[in-house]
Amino acid sequence: MALINDTTLRDGEQAPYVAFNTEEKLRIATLLDACGADELEIGIAAMGVKEREDIKELLALGLKARMMTWNRMKMEDLDASLSCGIKAVDLSIPISDILIDVKFGGSKAKVLSELERVVTAATKEGLFVCIGGEDSSRGSHEFIRDVMGLARECGAGRFRYCDTIGIMTPTQTYQTIKSLCDLNLLPIEMHTHNDFGLANANALSGIDAGAISMNTTVIGLGERAGNASFEQILMTLKHLYGEARSIDPLLIRNLVHTVASAANMSLATNAPVVGERIFAHESGIHADGMMKDSHAYEPYEAEEVGLQSSFPIGKHSGSATIRYHLARMGISAENSILRDMLPKIREIVTSRKRVLDISELKSLYQEAACI
Repeated sequence: MALINDTTLRDGEQAPYVAFNTEEKLRIATLLDACGADELEIGIAAMGVKEREDIKELLALGLKARMMTWNRMKMEDLDASLSCGIKAVDLSIPISDILIDVKFGGSKAKVLSELERVVTAATKEGLFVCIGGEDSSRGSHEFIRDVMGLARECGAGRFRYCDTIGIMTPTQTYQTIKSLCDLNLLPIEMHTHNDFGLANANALSGIDAGAISMNTTVIGLGERAGNASFEQILMTLKHLYGEARSIDPLLIRNLVHTVASAANMSLATNAPVVGERIFAHESGIHADGMMKDSHAYEPYEAEEVGLQSSFPIGKHSGSATIRYHLARMGISAENSILRDMLPKIREIVTSRKRVLDISELKSLYQEAACI
């Protein structure tokens, strides 16, 4: 099974205008663990005393998911994480020339030297080490190979391939990750950003190519356009990859709404998995099909994510939808009356930009039938 390493509490909180308090962090971590996250990235110890206190409280929860911190490839960052009692770390270094110029004065030798120094120290402390390859997608294959090779020699256990500015396509991702996996140096974790709406696709392409792990955030929260979405990846792994993952509808909705509330963000009504309207069928053809077979136009059961199928009365509704709602009110509708009602319903809905409720539908039918 692919590992889900969720970074809502680190990269998610790095989204502009977002800040989680301690209570929110504890709730989010608990729900992520209950919803099936395999690993959690829970903060940046070098940020200060309060962040380290939060990390210690998160560790004290005793969750099943392995917890790790994010760190720059610096001894002071590693020491800050060690002071929290953490057992796993991501140690981040720049991979692309542009970020090596910014952070290491253009010297790849300095990057490799610092990697050797810090990773060796971390592994001597018994930590699991993931190397965070910042901006890997703009780096050279040769330098990534050098980083992975040295990291392996120093005892690292994984390499995080970061598409930091979200510029990869799924095909490019597959080809790149396949070539890195073929080196047989370190297992690879995917860290994908959603600047072009491809974070989920790129993460999964990496898994298809041999990567073992993916970073996610709840509701795709993160810098700029965000990251791969925890809830979407979770459902994809279960339904499209056939993984044995149990999904509790109450827990997944609690998790999503907890993060949205803590981030002060609203959820799109058509958001995959959690949008309030994703199981609403207005189109006459779709509604008619769903009334005959609940699998006609839905890829999984609405109840699995705490929702229900519905048939709003709108511009594109057909006679089957009207008949359905009238029958639920005990009215056996006549075909001729339904045909006459549809143009009027479309006119009302179009002019006011709002669907009919059932009481309005009943009144229209009674009026048309002269009841």
